[in-house]
Order: sequence, then structure tokens, then C-alpha cells
Amino acid sequence: MPFGINETMGQYSELFMLLAAGTYTVAFIAFAWDLAKSSKALRAVDLKAAQAGAPAKVPVAAGVGAGSAEARLDGPAGRAERPSSSTAKANAAGSGGVATADGDMKYAAERRVPARVAVALTTLAVLIHGAGVVTRAIGAGRVPWGNMYEFLTTGAFLVAAVFLLSLIRRDLRFLGTFVVGLVIIMMVAASVAFWTPVGHLVPALQSYWLVIHVSIAVLSSALFTLTFAMSALQLVQSHRQKAVAAGGADKFGFMRLVPSALSLENLSYRINAIAFIGWTFTLMFGAIWAEKAWGRFWGWDTKEVWTFVIWVVYAGYLHARATRGWTGTRAAWLSIVGYCCVIFNFTIVNTLFNGLHSYSGL
Repeated sequence: MPFGINETMGQYSELFMLLAAGTYTVAFIAFAWDLAKSSKALRAVDLKAAQAGAPAKVPVAAGVGAGSAEARLDGPAGRAERPSSSTAKANAAGSGGVATADGDMKYAAERRVPARVAVALTTLAVLIHGAGVVTRAIGAGRVPWGNMYEFLTTGAFLVAAVFLLSLIRRDLRFLGTFVVGLVIIMMVAASVAFWTPVGHLVPALQSYWLVIHVSIAVLSSALFTLTFAMSALQLVQSHRQKAVAAGGADKFGFMRLVPSALSLENLSYRINAIAFIGWTFTLMFGAIWAEKAWGRFWGWDTKEVWTFVIWVVYAGYLHARATRGWTGTRAAWLSIVGYCCVIFNFTIVNTLFNGLHSYSGL
């Protein structure tokens, strides 16, 4: 493809990325508005019930209320059990259409217009974002993950796309503010810190293994980003549930729209297990590519070491939770530590350490 066309497609890609970032920002505001509006509605129900001298119709901790059946801390490691779908529907009926998350994270019959607007805006942003990724690929004449800018923009696209796909089966709109916020941060970082013009790859990257190895790494990193958001919410929700169960004040009212810490942990564990399999293939295929490119499977290069460190941390997380009873906040912190290793590997290792994998494009 002539260079002029490459440059033009690159400019189109940057324009699409800018439009997508703006749309994501509006979607972020809509998701935040949904949390604030729903939390206000739930507090109004509680206040009305208190004035009438009756118990609140809406449980206070993602369907878990002090003194209610759902408030019994008889789950693993003293965590509250999940309310049922029928409980969530009853909550919606008694709270003006604002439903707390149910045990299966299914959609209840509620009227959360801001949440629906936010999902529609996120869908539009993903379509625009996808156009930016495709035009970047056309301009470069290859897959669009040959440097840090492309890896980050493609990764942000997959984070948002996986989030939208998950909404088909589960009501994860409570994650919208946090997921879309992370996507915006990723796109800003790509444009400000890691921007790279459209160009050809170095010889070592001109291989079909780039498609196989890096695509799996991008998808796994996107899944790890989702579980990071869930683990962070799990810590907040766990602290909140314990405070409410002890008779303390509910300082995080918006968290009533978020499932219990137990449900967040279980879903995060399942997604981490899938992402871990992907990261295992990333490590294996990277070794095979290294043998073809440099004549050895493993050379203790900094990038190789940190890729292995990430694998060890998530392997420890899965093993500790499955066989050692490391549940609750300990599991959440392990998941967060794993994601911090992913961030360190992508940023610090790529930019500050010299090695055979110094392909940041900066």
C-alpha cells in the first residue's frame, strides 16, 4: 500500500480513536449518573420507611440487610450469601423500579433509563473504536498490535467489547463506571504516553506468531482488567457488608446495586481461570516464537521473566483459592497483585528495561 494511503488511514484511525474516547466519556458519565440516581432512590425508600416506622423495603448491602435472612454471615469465610432472583424482583417492586443485583446477576424488571443509555453509548463507542482499530490495521498493512500504542488501543477495545458481550447473559451494568473508566485511562495513556505513527515492524516481529502470541496476550490482559475491577469492588463490598452487619452506617449506598462480595469473587475467579489459560498459551507460544527467532526457547530476558511472574501469581491465586481456602479479601488482593504485575510488565519493563523484547515503538 502506498505510503500516502497508509498515512491517511492512520489519520482516520486517530480520528476514530478520539471520537471513541469522547463517546466513552459520555457513557462513563451516564453510568455514574445511574449509580448516583439509583442510590438516591434507594435512600429515599429507606427514609420513607423509617418515617413510617416500618423496616426498609430495600436491603442495604446488594440485597443484604442487617437482620434480614440474607444478612446471615454463614457463607464461606463469613461472607453474606447472595439473595435470590425473586428477592431482587421484590426489591425492584418496593423501590420504584430500582433493583439491587440478584444472586444470578440476571436482569430484573426495572426502569433504569440512565443505565440503558450508558450501555447504548458504550455500544456506539465500541463500534467507533473498532473502526479505529481496523483503519490502523489497514494503514499499517498488518495486525494492529505491533507496538505499545496499538497493544493498548486494541486491548481497550477488547475490554469494552467483552464487557458488552457479557451483558447479554449477565446484568453487569454495575461494572460500567469502573470498566469504562479503565478503558478511558487506557486510551488516554495510549495517545499521550505511547503514541506511535503508522510504520513497519522490525524483522523479528514480521512473523505469523505475532498474530497468535500477541492476540492471546491482548485478550488475556483484557479479561484480567475486568477481574481487577471486580476484585476492587469486592474489597469495597466486603468492607461494607461487615460494617452493615455490625450495625454500622451504610457509607456506600450505591454499592447496593452491586452483587455481594461472594458473587463478585466467584465470577472473578471463573474469568481469571479463563484468562489464566490464555496467559499459559501466551507463555508457550512466546517460547516457540523465541526458538524460531533466536534459536532458544528461554533466555531469561526481562520480558520473559515478567511474563512468567504473572503466570506464577495467577497460578498461585487459582491454587490458593481452590485448594487452600484463600477466599474473601485475600483472594481479591492476590488478583489485584496479579494485575499490577501485568501493568508493570507492559509499562516499566517495556520502557525502562533493555532486552530482546524492546519493541515499544517509542
